[in-house]
Amino acid sequence: MRLLLFNLATDLDDPILGFTTHWIGALALRVEFVHVVTMRAGRLEKADNVRVHSVGKEKGYGKVRRALEFYRILWRILRSERIDACFSHMIPIFTIMAAPILKWRRIPIVTWYAHPTVTWVLKAAHKCSDQVVASIATAYPYKHDKLTPIGHGIAVDIFSPGDAAARADPPIVLCAGRLSPVKDHPTLINAVSLLREAGVASFRVVMVGSPATANDEIYVDRLHRQIQAMGLEDVVSFEPAVPMRELPEWYRRSTLHVNMSPLGFGDKVAWEAMACAKPCVVANQGFGETLGRYASQLLYRHGDAEQLAERLRGVLEMSQRERDEIGSYLREQVILLHCIDSLARRLVNVFESLKHPRIGSASHEITEGR
Repeated sequence: MRLLLFNLATDLDDPILGFTTHWIGALALRVEFVHVVTMRAGRLEKADNVRVHSVGKEKGYGKVRRALEFYRILWRILRSERIDACFSHMIPIFTIMAAPILKWRRIPIVTWYAHPTVTWVLKAAHKCSDQVVASIATAYPYKHDKLTPIGHGIAVDIFSPGDAAARADPPIVLCAGRLSPVKDHPTLINAVSLLREAGVASFRVVMVGSPATANDEIYVDRLHRQIQAMGLEDVVSFEPAVPMRELPEWYRRSTLHVNMSPLGFGDKVAWEAMACAKPCVVANQGFGETLGRYASQLLYRHGDAEQLAERLRGVLEMSQRERDEIGSYLREQVILLHCIDSLARRLVNVFESLKHPRIGSASHEITEGR
């Protein structure tokens, strides 16, 4: 199989999308060749059977020139190569732009989308796609008639448990990810204040991430003011976003991870923390399957600072042995449901099902290897 892959950013150093380079590598092990057409390219590590073509955002190209570059690259690939399937990852506009040409060539399109925002672009991409995929069903916000949940593709060899000597003292409650209003950091700050009032033993909260927009910058300023007003400067601190290769060490140093995103998101940072064998307190009910028998201890109602404080306190006051047991179980769950090898296998199965249709194969969750 020869694969055409559309990608938003192909750059190992991108703090949000660096993981896609590992996805491409995992797919390259299972197909003959991968042509990646990306909005922006940066530092690359790729197999010999992968070629990356950028439409030039990193060069400062404007929208019109990028569109022209997209079609120039696409036509060049299709003129000289046999392409069996197209996988469009988090860039539905490329799905729409390529659809007339790919449909004419009878090349099936599979679009990945995992975000709660529904736009006309997503609706159009859904219509243009032969199938859509997402990490979990609740991460896809539009019609589920074409949806197959396939896991998130965590590189469990990279996101792995560390040395016990790396554990921090006092304990660290880690919150990794973009600093944006939808991530609901004020609820975490309120929960921290409640824990301090309750006399919970010393701990630190570290938020590792950066704002991405001007509105995010305003939001971060509000967070700093909230922390100051509550007198939590000695408890809550911020660290800038780091490349993906530096994240595992943060997870390993932490005592637990917390993710406040609501239902509808599939934040990979939560699965990464679990892969590093760390308890992870989450608001998103979509993580329930991964949390398994510990869901009642680790899930809380979104926006409920009191319940979040209860969950954090529960984990902080556990023995290290209890936390290690939870962490080991969660890592096994991530390996079972969300490891990168399973993702690549399930994706290739989807591509093959569209290339050689089998009755009932395109509309239900692929469970091979689960």
